[in-house]
Amino acid sequence: MDFEYQTMRTFADSWGLLYMFLIFCGVILWVLRPAARKSGEDAAQIPFKED
Repeated sequence: MDFEYQTMRTFADSWGLLYMFLIFCGVILWVLRPAARKSGEDAAQIPFKED
């Protein structure tokens, strides 16, 4: 049991961190892409549509 835990912990500390960082960068690039500007501006105006 201890060997399996240590193996998984080592994997999560190295490759898991890299995987999560790449996912984070991908999300940031997806949100900041030029095609997302229109939907971002529409979403920013939602609170003001009632007024």
